Amino acid sequence: MQAKIKQHLQNQHRPLKEAIKDVVRIPSVIEEGGAGFTFGKGVDDALRTTLQIAERLGFQTKYGDEGYYGYAQIGQGQDLVAVLGHLDVVPAGELDTWNTAPFDPVERDGKIYGRGAQDDKGPTLAAMFAAKALMDAGVDFNRRLRFIFGTDEESLWRGVKRYLEREERPSMGFTPDSKFPLTYAEKGLLEFYLEGSNEGNLVLKGGNAFNAVPDSIVYGGERKDELAAKLEELGYDHERVDGGIKVLGKAAHASVAETGINAIARLCIALEATGLDSRVIRFVAQEVGEDPFATDIFGECADVPSGRLKLNVGKIDIGHKEQLSVDIRSPVTVPKEEIVEKLITVAREYGLAYREYDWIAPKYMPLDHSLIETLMKVYREVTRDTESEPESSGGATFARSIENCVAFGPILPGRSSVAHQPNEYVVLEDLYVAMEVYAYAIYELTR
Repeated sequence: MQAKIKQHLQNQHRPLKEAIKDVVRIPSVIEEGGAGFTFGKGVDDALRTTLQIAERLGFQTKYGDEGYYGYAQIGQGQDLVAVLGHLDVVPAGELDTWNTAPFDPVERDGKIYGRGAQDDKGPTLAAMFAAKALMDAGVDFNRRLRFIFGTDEESLWRGVKRYLEREERPSMGFTPDSKFPLTYAEKGLLEFYLEGSNEGNLVLKGGNAFNAVPDSIVYGGERKDELAAKLEELGYDHERVDGGIKVLGKAAHASVAETGINAIARLCIALEATGLDSRVIRFVAQEVGEDPFATDIFGECADVPSGRLKLNVGKIDIGHKEQLSVDIRSPVTVPKEEIVEKLITVAREYGLAYREYDWIAPKYMPLDHSLIETLMKVYREVTRDTESEPESSGGATFARSIENCVAFGPILPGRSSVAHQPNEYVVLEDLYVAMEVYAYAIYELTR
């Protein structure tokens, strides 16, 4: 049976590649109420296209509640095993930072480039095609297997929340939206605004999302020459553009903010040093700076299971009022209230008010849990990797939404996460390995 499954997995490589391209081609960035669709036409098109692919593979499908979610199912039995993925993506950001068009997928050098190729369209489809290989090999699913497609993961999780309100809750599962071998702890995710009145003439706007380290921001106000001199003095990369000065950073996901360079933070530091400041600029320059751990605010905030707190200033908007959009990944054992209290106290000193946007509680499963033991056994048997151990993460995956669920792949040890970055890609050979892992994981979980 093992050799038979392996052959059927190889048969799915080409159709998987084409399916990934079809779905990556759809710009499924959330548009609130856009064109009469729940999360915009792009998200709806991605959901409908994925459901059509699932139907062609032999799954029963459902387009749920005006596009809040969808699912594809196979198998029989009382228990429900789930694979949770998402089809929405973060904005592409500055197009000139891409070597290819973000929504025109390109296959080159063993990779598929495009927004969503790694996060999370490629891995979600890989898991579904893994199940198709099992179906073709004649495997009977003794439990029902359901692929749940989220539409709002990069924002407020309204899609999966609506699913859980309206549909059957799985008894166990995994989400292919992290890295191998397995993620057993996920930090708390707090997104919030810091807001205050604008009592000056400064106007500034930049950044794309709470959870994305901004890779550039343009300043178009007064005293540009002085600002450019200060940026040069500080050693911050920048360039002259039409209408102003562009400060350059390095994109990264907020969960690994320390791997990026925050362009907003650098501009705020330079603006304040030039004498062009405001409430939010002073807050960022004096309290956060380029420290992704925000040590001046929180001290050494960390725990053993999940590591240090991380903070990302994702967006800034200074107009009729001042506003920062901030993302925090908090250690699993640190109470949310403790973090919020420190934030409010410090923000008040700058005339800024705290307003919560979203909170997702942390996730923690013990390493001796049967689900973790099963998935680790499968991963090690397929990859022959006996060295890598389960890890904690600052990422927020759908594993938090149900009990007995963990983040499982698809990024192999030693490989880079390029989620939310320009030139996002998925390595096809790695994805084929992940597909094999997913096939045997699904086999074991549906016994």
